Amino acid sequence: MIKIGITGSLASGKSTVAKLISRGRHPIFNADKAVADLYKKKDFIKKIKKKFNITNSKNIRKKIKNLIQKDKKKIKKLELIIHPLVRKEMLSLMRLKKKKILIFDIPLLIESKLMKYFDIIVFVGAKRKVRLKRYLHKKGNRKIFTILDK
Repeated sequence: MIKIGITGSLASGKSTVAKLISRGRHPIFNADKAVADLYKKKDFIKKIKKKFNITNSKNIRKKIKNLIQKDKKKIKKLELIIHPLVRKEMLSLMRLKKKKILIFDIPLLIESKLMKYFDIIVFVGAKRKVRLKRYLHKKGNRKIFTILDK
């Protein structure tokens, strides 16, 4: 089995490259989708509410983004909760021995020291101006982009 890790900055085109490589024939693990799925799980929401003193579950992602805008250090607290859960899901996909090629779209692959899990690592780069335009086009917030881009 060949495991391909695709990494790059925010809105650099990682998902597009993953789809091009896969051509619909190989499974793709998307870390951003895994995070979005976490926000649909009750125990995860409960953990986030407790860690960040949030009383209401409604629009929890928006509340977390607002907290991060006010205090950039909170992103580290959030990553300590999210990253182990996403890594667990990634490793469970890697156990699919029947697949010849597995593709992993992981923004923080190198920063999270995940290189050892992959046979091939593809870096997708794009200029900051282009990435910002893409991020804003997807209804992103300029301040959040700046925080996450660092």
